[in-house]
Amino acid sequence: MAKPHDTGYKELFSHPEFVQQLIEGFAPPEVAALMDFSTLRNHSGNYITPLFEEKFEDVVWSVEARWQGITQRVFVYLLLEFQSRVDHRMPIRLLHYVACFYDHLLKTKVTTPSRGLPPLLPIVLYNGSKRWTAAEDIYEQVRPEPPAFLRAYQPHLRYYLIDEGRYSSEELAAIDSPLSGVFAVEQASADRLALQAAVERLVRLLRADPNKERLDRLITRWLKRHLQRLGAGIDLERINSLIEDKAMLAENLENWAKRERQEGRQEGRREGRQETARNLLKLGLLSDAQIAQATGLTLDQIQALREADRP
Repeated sequence: MAKPHDTGYKELFSHPEFVQQLIEGFAPPEVAALMDFSTLRNHSGNYITPLFEEKFEDVVWSVEARWQGITQRVFVYLLLEFQSRVDHRMPIRLLHYVACFYDHLLKTKVTTPSRGLPPLLPIVLYNGSKRWTAAEDIYEQVRPEPPAFLRAYQPHLRYYLIDEGRYSSEELAAIDSPLSGVFAVEQASADRLALQAAVERLVRLLRADPNKERLDRLITRWLKRHLQRLGAGIDLERINSLIEDKAMLAENLENWAKRERQEGRQEGRREGRQETARNLLKLGLLSDAQIAQATGLTLDQIQALREADRP
């Protein structure tokens, strides 16, 4: 299993604003309606025994929820799943992680067996390029389905999946939160023009947020790390604020796009010269030195093309 790259998401979700934006914008609305986000409390820590070898990133929060006249603290277990491929063991992993977390609550006397275990909402946030296809409840992996008298004895644990790549640009645009802007930047990373537009929208969302100074610092750090992963090769040292340094960042992104377009044109011209050389080699009318002079390629390049085209 490939280890997840450092996305910087763990830092973002170590702050309550992003947890609230995730649940309000991407979880079922009836879930968010129950929660009092002013009561968010971070419980992140190392609860997991080394059953699985791969590194993983998780964040645990609790929040007060109210239903049917009862106020109850609900734990939100957020697993950041950024592997290079879909992990079909996820239902087993979540069962293990949740069991270890409940065991931690008992050992630390947050609760007792007689008081009962608190409700828990497991969320898997995935940003891979392939769509998520793993089962979302461990019961789905019990095959064939057991007869009726055995079904009650099978394990059940469903996690809520947030697969970033399943959201269209229109769906993300309808969610007015800086987090939706972060997701849009992730999605637009392969297209330089789309990336520039996504960054501009992210800046607009930050300007409108009541916590813009705090979120600006956090998202600026995230974006700089993200651009470094993309190999942007632009000057990021002087960019400390997306809001204050917007013009500088826009200029850097535009220069990056121009450089890539220029490199693409150069690559196209090189491929065109190679194709011309191949055609001249097939005709057999010119020497390698003459073909090199006609195409602008070196004699070694012509000889390499001749060797490559030999049956």
